[in-house]
Amino acid sequence: MRFFADHCVPRSIGETLDSEGHEVVRLSARLRVDADDSAVIEEAQKIGAILLSLNGDFADLLRYPPEEYAGIVALQVRNRPEAIPAIMDKLIGYLEEYPDQSHYVGKLFLVEAHRIRVRSGT
Repeated sequence: MRFFADHCVPRSIGETLDSEGHEVVRLSARLRVDADDSAVIEEAQKIGAILLSLNGDFADLLRYPPEEYAGIVALQVRNRPEAIPAIMDKLIGYLEEYPDQSHYVGKLFLVEAHRIRVRSGT
């Protein structure tokens, strides 16, 4: 799968996804680091990638209706970096269970250490 990692996503998360065979495009390779959120999600759309972010703004269903995007994965770290390994285990398990990128289109995935909540506009 192809992901577009927002500037707030630690390099270690991208490396974990890379090691699992996924493609991770870093925001800094395509946009200025201080790019507006609308430019970030637009770039993810442009390159056909699932947006990967820790930015809670992308979990706002009114501002970013999931049905309009190729997928949004919002990692729910909440200033607890020690939760990242458990969150990544949960995400990797889900990606293995649902390996087709089309499964993620039109959905928002809120990934926590103990669960993944899926929201869609349909």
